[in-house]
Amino acid sequence: MKQKTLQITRTAALLALLIVLQAVTKPAGQLVTGSCVNAVLAVTALLCGFWPGVAVALVSPFAAFLLGIGPQLIAVVPAIAAGNLVYTVLLSLIARQRAPFARQIAAWLLASLAKFLTLYLLVVRLLCHVLPLKQAQIVMFSTMFSWPQLVTALIGGALALALCPILRHARRSDG
Repeated sequence: MKQKTLQITRTAALLALLIVLQAVTKPAGQLVTGSCVNAVLAVTALLCGFWPGVAVALVSPFAAFLLGIGPQLIAVVPAIAAGNLVYTVLLSLIARQRAPFARQIAAWLLASLAKFLTLYLLVVRLLCHVLPLKQAQIVMFSTMFSWPQLVTALIGGALALALCPILRHARRSDG
């Protein structure tokens, strides 16, 4: 029971951290905000596991939308959730907690590429063609959900891979 409560608390704290980071870094632009989001997603998946990663991946884009932080087009929010889900699921399944570092690197690269492809296909190739968007919106979404997604997933994953050993050590010494 104590372990389950601890896992729920950590998941909630990481979700709150992700939302706060989005709000605080929004003025800094997509590169900073996206990298922070991906770092928290990756830390959640790598330290807390599959289900916490899934929860944070799915809830955070809807919370960001409701708070006016993310893109303010509701049809894009499920696509963002899907990209986050792909990222966290691949990280948690391939780079398990005690996985060799080479496996963690492979998971990070694969998860980053898969997130980018998911978002590109869903938003740029699908939603931008089926939603009644203005040309300026199509250009904006096509830019936001193309190569920057790969870059921010790579940066965020690299930050998480660097932070996770430190956080694991802190968690062990904490009890």
